[in-house]
Amino acid sequence: MKYIVLLAFVAACSCSAKHGDPGEGSGSVTQVTDPADAIDQKLTIALSQAKNFHHKAKVYMSDGNTAAAIASVREILAIRFPPAPEADDVRNDARALLARLLVGQGQLDEAMNVVKEGLSSPRESFFVANLYTVKGEIHEARAQQLEAQDPTAKAKLVEEHHAAIEAFDQSNRIDKKLQDQLMENR
Repeated sequence: MKYIVLLAFVAACSCSAKHGDPGEGSGSVTQVTDPADAIDQKLTIALSQAKNFHHKAKVYMSDGNTAAAIASVREILAIRFPPAPEADDVRNDARALLARLLVGQGQLDEAMNVVKEGLSSPRESFFVANLYTVKGEIHEARAQQLEAQDPTAKAKLVEEHHAAIEAFDQSNRIDKKLQDQLMENR
């Protein structure tokens, strides 16, 4: 008996949703997608390629093959994306991963160059904020490297620590701004 009542309830809800006014957020499945919201085929293919290179990089990382992981992430950056915000996000996500891999290899200057490429992005996003986080991590790594090589270089050490804090703060500012925008749009 419980099942019949549950089934009747589900059917009633389903019918009322189907017959509701589509303009009132009824969730109608027959509503046509706005062409401006659709992702074109060129972008879809590029995103698929990026996803596969990202998966390859993760597999190489799990195998401890950092050089192959770096090469795979660089393949993402070589993909020809059509102009789209999603393309910028994918490239910046790849830059963050590549920079972290390079930091792990002690290639701090190369890692910083990779991050700076993404920070030239005109649009603030979570991925740009993440690049600022990685920038802070690079400054931390530079400070650790400096401390190991020359513990008497206090001024440079303080400079790297402050640069790390500044980068983390910038990441937080972007994230807060994005969060505030999302809360306003609710």
